[in-house]
Amino acid sequence: MLSPSPGQAPDTTESALLTVAHLKKYYPVQAGFLRKTVGYVKAVDDVSFTVQRGETLGLVGESGCGKTTLGRTILRALDPTAGYVGLRLPGGETVDLARLGPRELRAVRRHAQMVFQDPYSSLNPRMTVLDTVSEPLRLSGMAQGPALVSRVKDLLHVVGLEVRHLNRYPHAFSGGQRQRIGIARALATNPSLIVADEAVSALDVSIQAQILNLMQDLQREFGLAYLFISHDLSVIEHLSDRVAVMYVGQIVERAGNAALFSQPLHPYTAALLASKPHPDPRQRNTGIPLSGEIPDLAALPSGCPFHPRCPFAQDRCRIEKPPLREVHPDHFAACHFAGELPLSN
Repeated sequence: MLSPSPGQAPDTTESALLTVAHLKKYYPVQAGFLRKTVGYVKAVDDVSFTVQRGETLGLVGESGCGKTTLGRTILRALDPTAGYVGLRLPGGETVDLARLGPRELRAVRRHAQMVFQDPYSSLNPRMTVLDTVSEPLRLSGMAQGPALVSRVKDLLHVVGLEVRHLNRYPHAFSGGQRQRIGIARALATNPSLIVADEAVSALDVSIQAQILNLMQDLQREFGLAYLFISHDLSVIEHLSDRVAVMYVGQIVERAGNAALFSQPLHPYTAALLASKPHPDPRQRNTGIPLSGEIPDLAALPSGCPFHPRCPFAQDRCRIEKPPLREVHPDHFAACHFAGELPLSN
């Protein structure tokens, strides 16, 4: 059976806040009476990227492509199969989260927190707002007694809630208010990185805008970096500085926001952009229609994993897997013919 084997730090001089290198998360497929391992579901397969201090990296892709698994593996809610997850601490030291034991992980976890997708299930219905937001402070030993209560009150004010909400339970709040509680909980330990997993997808559109504006305000105020995971291209375009496109557990394109949305280099990215609705109903979508289904992660096609759905696929695509390469400055694509295809959105 494949055992966890986190990798070594990559050779880099970047002062990135988060450095992910060759990260993998495989799940064994077992069959037979003896439950013998016959294969692996490659939910995250050799993913690499960086997140700088104070920036937002948007991670986008279809449902089932591995976005949530990637976010949870980075923060060690799931143990990686292999790879390196370097987090730079406030003192300048970089630690590999993939290699830390439980005790060491608890000591550094306060520097990287998560905002979950569903504000209804991510809060304990038996805990008050005070209990929920103060829990990270108690577990990390950062505050207790009157200082703890004062810190929670400050956090409620920061996220737009009132002190009178302190002793209420989650059922007394709307979805948007619950997500604000979740954000306050994530901010409690003064993290430098927040992984937001579909943080607004369960909310009404008007409430989505409020939460996104709040997150932008918090980023400016506290210098936060976000790894923002979403399937909504409009949200990614609005919030992100850079964008990574994920397909069947792999990054297939990575670029600055403007470059990716104006000049995609990978056919999958172009197909996603073509599916994005226009606010003006008189305008029709152009570009590549996305057909077919996402392949089984336990039985990926040979060569380029997108070739069964790609209208530009050639024999080489069916045999040889393309590497993620820099086609233009800071614009990477995993396509043999990136930069040569007639892609438009």
